Amino acid sequence: MLAAAAGAVAARVPLARAAADYDFWFTRLKYDSGDWDVDQRMPANLITSLIDYTHLRVDPKEHVLALADPKVLAAPFCYLAGHKLVEFNPDERRNFERYVRNGGFVFVDDCNHDIDGLFAKSFEAQMAKIFGAKALKKLPNKHPVYRSFFVFDGPPATGFELNGWGDDLVHDYLKGIEIDGRLGILYSNKDYGCEWDYDWRNKRFLAEDNTKFGVNIVMYALNS
Repeated sequence: MLAAAAGAVAARVPLARAAADYDFWFTRLKYDSGDWDVDQRMPANLITSLIDYTHLRVDPKEHVLALADPKVLAAPFCYLAGHKLVEFNPDERRNFERYVRNGGFVFVDDCNHDIDGLFAKSFEAQMAKIFGAKALKKLPNKHPVYRSFFVFDGPPATGFELNGWGDDLVHDYLKGIEIDGRLGILYSNKDYGCEWDYDWRNKRFLAEDNTKFGVNIVMYALNS
């Protein structure tokens, strides 16, 4: 029932009310270039896991905000994903930088699960322009994000990597950008969004809940 309730896509609930009523709400960033509206069931599944595993007051609805919208600055956590070009317009770039530098957290997921596709190359180019050419770095497997709730030895693999899609690599790392010693951007080439984008009634996912690492990401974002 929780998963079904959380399944409403892109519900528009005023962020001022969300901030008053909830500890966490899921914000998807809409940007003008590329295809931002991917893995549409993923937020509902992650929201359900946060309700099941944690004591957070979790908004059961997904919020979709244009990256250029000033309301983004109030979000505790933002998600940005896609397959295609990422090329921020001036307002998007200004908001993205302001959000991250002022303490925000963005989880960015490359749905191509490769390192040389259009999303990866264009997003990394945007980060170099905004934060500097050496800002995006590999995270050590002892990074606190892997122990913020559940314990992982590093980033869990996805079925898409294991099936030989993309660049045929299982990436044993995630990347990130730190601001004043705090991780403000977590960047994945592993396609977690699609890994977590499943019908919650599918019994294949009952043996091992693959959204647990998503819980770690959210808990790190809220507590770092």
